[in-house]
Amino acid sequence: MYALKNKVQLIGNLGNTPEVKTFDSGKKVANFRMATSEVYRNAKGEKVKETQWHNLVMWGKLAEIAEKYLTVGKEVAIEGKLVNRQYDDKDGNKKYFTEIQVSELLMLGSNPVEA
Repeated sequence: MYALKNKVQLIGNLGNTPEVKTFDSGKKVANFRMATSEVYRNAKGEKVKETQWHNLVMWGKLAEIAEKYLTVGKEVAIEGKLVNRQYDDKDGNKKYFTEIQVSELLMLGSNPVEA
């Protein structure tokens, strides 16, 4: 159970094409958002679709794969861990940020065939 203390698994769709940065060392990082949705019926029997947005970050080889293959709308399954960061904005205010540091990626769905 030790390995399950900080583990996230999600299936959803990319909200944007990954933004990839390459450092002087050659190492890459990819940042993007992913949406997960669930549908349920409320007390009145109406269908309700609820969408949650998640900030994701990939490093190294995964960032290279993201840069090459991931585009907005693509369905993926990811596994990773929650990471909390903080920084000071331009006005000196502390900002807090939570993201998922991805360790595993599985591309789902079919790729459209180009004519």
